[in-house]
Amino acid sequence: MKASAPGKIILFGEHAVVYGRPALAVPVTQVHADVEVLDSARHGIWIHAPIIDLHAELTSLPSGHPIASVILKLFSTLGISSPLGRGQGEGLEINISSTIPVASGLGSGAAVSVALIRALSSFLFHSLSDDEVNLLAYEIEKLHHGRPSGIDNTVITYNMPVYFIKGQPIETFKTGKPFTIVIGDTGIPALTKESVGDVRRLWLGNTNHFENIFNEIAQIVLIARRSIESGKPELLGELMDHNHSLLQELTVSSPELDQLVIAARQAGALGAKLSGGGRGGNMIALTDQAKAESVAGALISAGAKRTIITEIS
Repeated sequence: MKASAPGKIILFGEHAVVYGRPALAVPVTQVHADVEVLDSARHGIWIHAPIIDLHAELTSLPSGHPIASVILKLFSTLGISSPLGRGQGEGLEINISSTIPVASGLGSGAAVSVALIRALSSFLFHSLSDDEVNLLAYEIEKLHHGRPSGIDNTVITYNMPVYFIKGQPIETFKTGKPFTIVIGDTGIPALTKESVGDVRRLWLGNTNHFENIFNEIAQIVLIARRSIESGKPELLGELMDHNHSLLQELTVSSPELDQLVIAARQAGALGAKLSGGGRGGNMIALTDQAKAESVAGALISAGAKRTIITEIS
């Protein structure tokens, strides 16, 4: 049984989304996580994830291990202690691969969780609905990110652009006209849990000031959604620049991210900002399709480890 899940990027609203403000995010189908579950002749549940150099039997891993926790949580949800002894074979082989850079703001962890939940539940003849997959993936996100917004698992599970407010029904949105985004990866791991925790400490220390910043980000998100739906994506550039400056105030940018943002703008991007938890990971730039390759080249010259050109449509 096989399953796949895309990556994702946040266009606007990261960090503020944790405090009840809206965010816009879109899937990135150019990168994906893939999971295959097979019967095995050897006993046990064997996990193979070359991307993290993991080749181990489930019971040898701590329960809090990122992949083990998904499997154990799924078993608990389905009300089974173990799928072994079903008659098809002695055990299971779970093969996990991914083209999504780890800890870069592209949702690699959530994508693996979603693909693993889908492949394993289907293999066990307990296929789950999108809503059930999303809820389960969010529980896993909470284990590893403390107070996540839930946006990663939501975009990845439903594989569509979403307007997201924590605790409210998901809203999808349509693009009035396609637009091109260039993603630049700093190559520095983005530790979402740490940056979210640091923003929380700032907020607790000066709540009114940071509430005002979150409100300003919320206004950017609302204008961005209207611009996308009305077919005026060129207006997003200025909004990106403004959003990035507010994220700098939240202390979640970094010299490397700022350098890539500046390089993209100088190469002709209409706007640029960090995307995701910050302190590393990715930035994004809005470009005309004709300039996408040159902007991507400028990002590599400025220190990006890799780039992805994606069309949002």
